[in-house]
Amino acid sequence: MRMYDLIMKKRNGGILSGDEINEIIKGFVEGSIPDYQMSALLMAIYFQGMDQNETLDLTLALAASGDMTDLSGIEGIKADKHSTGGVGDKTTLIVAPIVAACGLKIAKMSGRGLGHTGGTVDKLESIPGLRTEFTSAEFAGIVNKTGLCIAGQSKNLAPGDKKLYALRDVTATVDSIPLIAASIMSKKLASGSDCIVLDVKTGSGAFMKSLKDSLELAKEMVAIGTNAGRKVAALITDMDIPLGFKIGNSLEVIEAVDVLNKKGPDDLYTVCEALSVRLLELAGKGSYKECTCMVKETLDTGAALEKLIEMVKAQGGDASYIKDTSKFKKAPYMYEVKSAKSGYIAFMDTEKIGTASTMLGAGRKTRESLIDYSAGIVLKKKYADKVAEGETVAVLYASDDKLFKEAEEKFISSIIIESQKPEKRPLIAASISGNKEEEIYL
Repeated sequence: MRMYDLIMKKRNGGILSGDEINEIIKGFVEGSIPDYQMSALLMAIYFQGMDQNETLDLTLALAASGDMTDLSGIEGIKADKHSTGGVGDKTTLIVAPIVAACGLKIAKMSGRGLGHTGGTVDKLESIPGLRTEFTSAEFAGIVNKTGLCIAGQSKNLAPGDKKLYALRDVTATVDSIPLIAASIMSKKLASGSDCIVLDVKTGSGAFMKSLKDSLELAKEMVAIGTNAGRKVAALITDMDIPLGFKIGNSLEVIEAVDVLNKKGPDDLYTVCEALSVRLLELAGKGSYKECTCMVKETLDTGAALEKLIEMVKAQGGDASYIKDTSKFKKAPYMYEVKSAKSGYIAFMDTEKIGTASTMLGAGRKTRESLIDYSAGIVLKKKYADKVAEGETVAVLYASDDKLFKEAEEKFISSIIIESQKPEKRPLIAASISGNKEEEIYL
């Protein structure tokens, strides 16, 4: 069938078959279907949506467009965790060693940061010597030896998705739930894990700003994974407030190590515990109570921290930085942001805070931008905290003091201070799995 006919079919609300979707993705990747026709189809999908079968077929076609990671050489249950992106989100650096210490195998591919969100690979590469690119044999060998490895994504992992996303980005079709779900899950399915827990962020610092949209996306992704034969669950977690207190690459590694040493902030630990427990449950390691006890034991005994040290060594990094985080390079300049008035922090625009960190050099303005691993923000006050006029609310770090003025302005514009203390916000709004309705924790 001609691409013209398929565009018209979807434009008029028709359902595309699996064979039709496979031919579309194959032709687009090979170049026989031009961008202008694919753009028309994307816009038709944006307005008409896709049913569950169409979304699954699109996900599988995108996953099959490149390398499908073969994890058969890795012994045991392979588990993965994915976050939809946020500010201060260093959960992978905590969850991965915890569940590895509980006996799961984490063969994880992670991305780099772009825009206001940070990337796990960038954070790891702030550790001197650490590698994130491996051959398949090296990758499997590290996982079998240590229980976990966090690598950069293969260049040929779901190339159809990369090409499709680039087109969505310039045709105003990014924010379509079926297209977002297929994009994320195509890479998860291509990565080959048995169990996947999804951390779907919601709020001002997340891609999905409303709880309604976050729930819809989570349900769609869980359905895709379940229908593809994987064990998948999702948690909806708050991103109206940065997670933890440290934002920036080496700063976030330090805070992750603090959590593994039982010295980290409560909000960060709470989210990491919930994600770890859910992943262990999916893998059949026990009941909620039993898995919670397992997670706590890995911290009490130091087993989780030891797993992170083992992984860093196996990936060529200097593990002495994990044993003593004071060794990380300090930014040569710091600047204290003061509160303009007294009251309570009633709102934080987390996306703006992430942008301020990027302005300091902690993130990329383009994919080619170099990162300053020591740059970032340490929050001194967060949502619902009481502040006095002139009190420090955040400390900015950079290698160029000329960057502070603009970043300070962005940060100040991100917070609203009011006289009344705001209501407490839930860290976890919902839990979704293939055989359960969502449980709202609001």
